[in-house]
Amino acid sequence: MVELLRTNDVVRLSWLTALLADAGIVVIVLDHHASLMEGSIGAIQRRMMVEAGDLQAARRVLASAGESLPPA
Repeated sequence: MVELLRTNDVVRLSWLTALLADAGIVVIVLDHHASLMEGSIGAIQRRMMVEAGDLQAARRVLASAGESLPPA
């Protein structure tokens, strides 16, 4: 698994996960529970992970939806 992005925005995370699922790309979100435990101060970001072989396809899917991602 490789990191696609980090965010505290749960709505964006849900949207991106749905886009990737529609494209057949499996997403795992790490640090969800840790982020919940720290409250709403935003100290711990959730990490969106995909299989290494799906990374380029995932980046293309999100770019086509107008999402900007950090450089690979």
